[in-house]
Amino acid sequence: MKKLGLIGGISWVSTSDYYKLINEGVNAKLGGLNFAECIIYSFNYADIKKNNDNDDWDATLNMILKAAECLKLSGAEAIILCANTMHLIADKLQLQIDIPIIHIAEVTAREIKKDEIKKIGLLGTKFTMERDFFRNKLSDQGIKSVIPAAADRDFIQETIYYELGKGIIKEETKQRYISIINNLIKQGAEGIILGCTEIPLIIKQNDVSVKVFDTTLIHSAAAVEFILSY
Repeated sequence: MKKLGLIGGISWVSTSDYYKLINEGVNAKLGGLNFAECIIYSFNYADIKKNNDNDDWDATLNMILKAAECLKLSGAEAIILCANTMHLIADKLQLQIDIPIIHIAEVTAREIKKDEIKKIGLLGTKFTMERDFFRNKLSDQGIKSVIPAAADRDFIQETIYYELGKGIIKEETKQRYISIINNLIKQGAEGIILGCTEIPLIIKQNDVSVKVFDTTLIHSAAAVEFILSY
């Protein structure tokens, strides 16, 4: 079994989901009392958000790099960033550390390609929806992405930070998300990426008429595959 390093606290709510899913995944494969051997470095989310609000991604990269180096020194053989948005700096991080980073957008794109989907709706933070770090990984696999309108992107951003990231679930928020998703489907989306690790807390497959790609589940499954690879 390989040892995995998790960088979390971005947010702690989704990090706990990663820990649960990865351990359950290992146990499902090996049975008995077998669970994942892993190390978690958890940030104070307020420090990360301050950098992001100032568009200071170099400061965030330095913080994440130090965390990754600590995990490597502790024996981690690969890194999982427990948040979609943090993958904005994943390629730069990979250049500075010599253990693999399991990239959430790459593993998600591969799953979408299996279903032969050509156009996908992307939900996430404004960074994930508006910048190219996630969408480029999709286009590399021949997948076109469509994102919500500006006002809807603002709504998603606010609710991720101030509701979902704090574990707060509201029915009116869920209904707005469903409406946003339905608008993407009307634009031709054949599937929907839940591209923020908090969104699956409020949106499930049975809420949506097309296939949903839960990046937390997909990323965690890729982590299990790495842990059990020899």
